[in-house]
Amino acid sequence: MIDRQGASHLAGPSLVAAITSVCAAGFCLFGYDQGVMSGVVVSEYWLAQMGNPSTIMIGTMTALYDVGAAVGAICAAFTAEALGRKRSLLLGAFILTVGSIIMGSAFERAQFMVSRIITGIGIGYITSVTPVYQSEISSAAQRGWQVCCQLTTMLGGLMLAYWINYGMFFHPGSVQWRFPLLFQCVFSLYILVVTPFLPDTPRWLIRHDDSADRGLAILARLRGRSPDHPDVQEEKNEIVEAISIESKEEGSWGDLFKGHGISSHKRFYLALGIQFMQQMSGINIVTYYAPTLFQTSLGMTQETALFLGCFVQLWYVLASFLTWWMIDRVGRRKLFVSMAIGMCVVLVCEAVCVAVGGHSASIAAVFFVFMFEACFTWGWMATVWIYPAEILPLKIRAKGAALAAAADFLGNFLVVEITPPALANIGYRTYIIFAVLNLANAAVVWCFYPETAGQTLESIDRMFAKGSGADDAAGFVDDGPEKWYRKLQWEMVGRAERGRQVRRRREGRRGSGGSTVVGEEEGGKGREERVERVERVGEGS
Repeated sequence: MIDRQGASHLAGPSLVAAITSVCAAGFCLFGYDQGVMSGVVVSEYWLAQMGNPSTIMIGTMTALYDVGAAVGAICAAFTAEALGRKRSLLLGAFILTVGSIIMGSAFERAQFMVSRIITGIGIGYITSVTPVYQSEISSAAQRGWQVCCQLTTMLGGLMLAYWINYGMFFHPGSVQWRFPLLFQCVFSLYILVVTPFLPDTPRWLIRHDDSADRGLAILARLRGRSPDHPDVQEEKNEIVEAISIESKEEGSWGDLFKGHGISSHKRFYLALGIQFMQQMSGINIVTYYAPTLFQTSLGMTQETALFLGCFVQLWYVLASFLTWWMIDRVGRRKLFVSMAIGMCVVLVCEAVCVAVGGHSASIAAVFFVFMFEACFTWGWMATVWIYPAEILPLKIRAKGAALAAAADFLGNFLVVEITPPALANIGYRTYIIFAVLNLANAAVVWCFYPETAGQTLESIDRMFAKGSGADDAAGFVDDGPEKWYRKLQWEMVGRAERGRQVRRRREGRRGSGGSTVVGEEEGGKGREERVERVERVGEGS
């Protein structure tokens, strides 16, 4: 039943939409399970059922989900390439369904803790494979906003969890916390039902099949064109070109730590770093513990804290739609830096308000919580999940993306574990710590992270193949005096920016009916010569 090519009647936008929907459902699950615990941990019926755990134990019981997610992401790194994007997603959805049923039926602490780990393993698989699945079926021009769609549904799942928790607050008994925990099975069952009818990605099929025929057929269906259409053939050739370059490397875990002419190891470190830094922003202080934050820091009642938490997450979703427009137009890098600085400023203001206290300060503190979530979703939500899938070369993309997700979950575990005791013991100083970390995030991204927006996944490989002879055609050469601040940055940051500027100029000339000589030179023999030069660099390194 799980055919690699899926249902043949799906093609073009409907096929892309179907794949996007299951990827989005996976992230909806991720968001829902993060948000659902916000209401569970303040439910008197759950607290009584679990033996009235301490704040440290509550943090541990909540954070075990992230331990499981890290384990799931690491397991995905070992198995996702062999299983393919499609089967890995199905496996993750099945594991999560089992964990959710055990969690929703828990009668004591140990059962609940085990179920959190199992559920986490499932979400680790899902979040490792869905960004790769989405990136590999999307065109370069649409990749950013389609991943934004996934992340917006994650926020939708988060918001839904808050509203369900608020609605169940008025229902006494264990149903108050059991129903919200079991409800997430709706999304995992959707994945289990729909995914078998979808194809695996063209890149995965071309890499693992003896011929490129099946991959070409799926690529043509995704683009809604015939297999012999020039655009489809060109995209297929780019995929084959990238696979040809990377196939000269040894297929092992050691590839994660070797350059092979395209800086594979450094790109792996970038992927790990960006996802760990996402958690160091402090977002899960709000995501997991918004009601706890409002009760502990601002002295609200449980009902008021739950209700206000719902509107915080509603704003989170509405703000995320702006990211759809910005992510490809502004670029990943500028959003990373500007919004990290924005979160730093907002958290300092939040700390001041909490420290001062009083009615007016509490109102201002709530406003800054809203602003913090806006800055995060504009700069550090969709951008972080798409960046690893873009920056990693094909051969280590599945392994690297999975381990990057594991780094995200380990950072998540750290934040979720320390937040309840930190808010209880050091109060407003908790926000100062994360303000400093956001400033550090901005500095690291500015120094080391190149722009990936608007580039095909294959052109990113060429960007890192310095000295291949393809620099002139790709626009990566420096055509002017070096700016002083470039000395503080990794050279790839400047190369990416120069390449982006050149591509914009060429697109402008083509749009105005100008010369297309460059485009012609990149076809035919020019392309073959460029590939040979890139391959020689890979062999020489």
